[in-house]
Amino acid sequence: MSSTHPELATSNDRAPGSKRLSVIGGGMVAHRLVEALRDRDPDGTWAVDLYCEEIHPPYDRVALTSYFSGRSPADLVLGETDLAEDPLVTVHLGTGVTAIDPVARTLRTDDGESGWDALVLATGSSAFVPPVTGADLPGAFVYRTIDDVQTMEAWVQGLPEGSKGVVVGGGLLGLEAAGALHGLGVATTVVEFADRLMPLQVDEGGGAALRRIVEGLGVAVMTSTASAALHAGADGRVAAMEFGDGSRVEADVVVFATGVRPRDELAREAGLVIGERGGVVVDDFCVSASSTTGRLSDVYAIGEVACIQGRTWGLVGPGYTMAEVVVDRLLGGEATFPGADTSTKLKLLGVDVASFGDAFAEAPGSLEVVYADPVAGVYKKLVMSDDAKTLLGGVLVGDASAYASLRPMLGAELGSDPNAWLLPPELLQGTGAPVGGDLPDAANVCSCNNVTAGTIRDAVCSGGCTDLGAVKACTKAGTSCGSCLPLVKKLVTTELEKTGVTVSNALCEHFEFSRAQLFDIISVTGLRTFSEIIGSHGTGRGCDICRPVVASILSSLGTGHVMDKDLARLQDTNDHVMANLQKDGTYSVVPRVPAGEITPAGLITIGQVAEDFGLYTKITGGQRIDLFGARIEQLPQIWRRLVDAGFESGHAYGKSLRTVKSCVGSTWCRYGVQDSVGLAVELELRYRGLRSPHKIKLGVSGCARECAEARGKDVGVIATDNGWNVYVGGNGGFTPRHAQLFAEDLDTETLVRTIDRFLMYYVRTADRLQRTAPWVEAHEGGIEAIREVVMEDSLGICADLDAAMAAHVESYRDEWAATLADPDKLSQFVSFINAPEAGDPDLTYVTERGQRRPATPEERESVVIAGTTLEVRS
Repeated sequence: MSSTHPELATSNDRAPGSKRLSVIGGGMVAHRLVEALRDRDPDGTWAVDLYCEEIHPPYDRVALTSYFSGRSPADLVLGETDLAEDPLVTVHLGTGVTAIDPVARTLRTDDGESGWDALVLATGSSAFVPPVTGADLPGAFVYRTIDDVQTMEAWVQGLPEGSKGVVVGGGLLGLEAAGALHGLGVATTVVEFADRLMPLQVDEGGGAALRRIVEGLGVAVMTSTASAALHAGADGRVAAMEFGDGSRVEADVVVFATGVRPRDELAREAGLVIGERGGVVVDDFCVSASSTTGRLSDVYAIGEVACIQGRTWGLVGPGYTMAEVVVDRLLGGEATFPGADTSTKLKLLGVDVASFGDAFAEAPGSLEVVYADPVAGVYKKLVMSDDAKTLLGGVLVGDASAYASLRPMLGAELGSDPNAWLLPPELLQGTGAPVGGDLPDAANVCSCNNVTAGTIRDAVCSGGCTDLGAVKACTKAGTSCGSCLPLVKKLVTTELEKTGVTVSNALCEHFEFSRAQLFDIISVTGLRTFSEIIGSHGTGRGCDICRPVVASILSSLGTGHVMDKDLARLQDTNDHVMANLQKDGTYSVVPRVPAGEITPAGLITIGQVAEDFGLYTKITGGQRIDLFGARIEQLPQIWRRLVDAGFESGHAYGKSLRTVKSCVGSTWCRYGVQDSVGLAVELELRYRGLRSPHKIKLGVSGCARECAEARGKDVGVIATDNGWNVYVGGNGGFTPRHAQLFAEDLDTETLVRTIDRFLMYYVRTADRLQRTAPWVEAHEGGIEAIREVVMEDSLGICADLDAAMAAHVESYRDEWAATLADPDKLSQFVSFINAPEAGDPDLTYVTERGQRRPATPEERESVVIAGTTLEVRS
């Protein structure tokens, strides 16, 4: 036994009389098999040896690209608990199996020979590299394992500014690899032999839409192109790629993502039957056979190495199904492989792509209902039966929000016009919203784990599962790619409501509390780090739901800077660098301009900064100036000049106060009855930096003519002859709401105290990402009950709300000013670790209306286009 992590590979004691199962392979499918066996074998019938060739414990290969978003290898490790902690499981890390003997029931590793009573081959696949001359040159990589991506990342970080990369393969892995290279600042080209991207998942229309979107993100695409050779430069490293037609492109790094091949070499050498295109041939019981002795009842193959029903499956879902079949067989059951659902839903380069069922309309008489909007970057297609009633399949590109509802309805009647599932709401007209009845029990909700709607309902009604986390643990639904979770949650909620059970409002599976309850816990206990909070009041390591929520709560309580070590790893993307990421990979800079009031000197400073850094400027609806096009390494330079001139962060990147809009009020306007500008400045300076469940906007109008549009804001103030009227719960966005009158004719002191309490009560009690409008509507008793809390202190908490707001005002410090004074924080603002001043060399702009904007893919092909001038910004 060998391992670079000896604490994970100890010789655990065997239960007396237990049989020995050897599992070769440390991937997702092997992990699922061992985990399922231990869950269903409480008596310890089987003791398991898990042989992992990699030094890493089994990890989530589907989420491999998230490594480039800051997740560490440890974050990718599968399972809430470590398999190696189980006394009946021995994990052999960094241990490759070199031979197996099905007759003697032994296997050999570098450390010796071991016996087994049953053997499972879960060796997966290896990356296929086409026969391209020079594919072994330094700078050529595959995209398959943690070690692959770490090695590639190290190589890219050593490249000079302006480096170029090529990804060979435009399928799922190819686009993920392209996203990784592009995110590392490499000018990337995707080369695909077929006539479109993702040819196995999407049709011609979907491929065309995907190509437009990908090119719009700055990644070049070449289809119907064969790769012929890689050529080295003078240093012996890859320097160019040649194609079948003799043309070339420069390339400092090349990634092959052209598919996989089954790792069946152990089986071949042992004389097992191998499929025509590779893979260990198994029956529907996942049992293999010897080419000389016939069926081998104790040798199984699962996952990508298995050739079952005449083919290998390159998806994790079928592999998980095979793992469950083998577990059932090992424990005396009679399960068989039911076939595989090849439906997929992914986010590639930030683009939603989904494919399910008969995506290519191959069924006789099938009809295709298509909606395409090239401008919005959306393509949707449903494949229907010849009577346009039964759903057979579909393709969704750019907007896959309907996937979770549509995929389980395969083979069933939609119950409404197919167009209702495709058209945006503004185009539905008389068609109406999609209507669908309850899913039949046989509908497959989770294709990764083959979980039906009936199984989920049984878990709730008969299995005692009363929340989403329990249903996931019981059924495995939603534990892989997660795309089915919205539907799973809907089914759970519906079933619980049918039984009269109050539905849990738990934040996520790691915290059984709502956001409001968690706020109170953190506030009362004084815990100030995520690890302390989840250790005391949660489970696991947290997720993309609870981490940002805890970060927001801690920030609301004034516990530190958003980039402090423990808080930084919890933040959403924009908060990491205190700027909004734009579609071309640059960032926007938004200094605070309280109430829109700005001095001539301030205007000159902003204008000079924009001129010096070549930034696009725009006055927003919130009465401030946005500066677009800043590279990450330029942000500190820009903010130093702005801070020196008296500006501070406008918090455009955070869930916090954005702006307080105002008219000119009584200072200038002949209709104004109150100083709206003065009050707006006071309110914006008072609530700046207040972190909340969602963004907050205020408005102050100096008279009833309402030029500041205050009744469209979370809090709106309108001047009267006797004081101020205050309105609450107005929002813009997807569901615009008018604010409701909250109180009338308040003096300024009472007004400010009322807004203080309303905002702090909202911060404490609203749900995650809940704006004030739905919060007011959802609050028990509605706006009247909130008015009683704020104006009449019906809950006896107003003193606490006042103290909390006073503490916020007193403790406020501009985040950018604090960052500029901290060398550790400044060190994070670099594109390349080895070249801190280097930026993305592939930012291409056009000059239009006197300013630069990002060029479209078509515009990059010409130097002068219809009065716009193309220029490359380095």
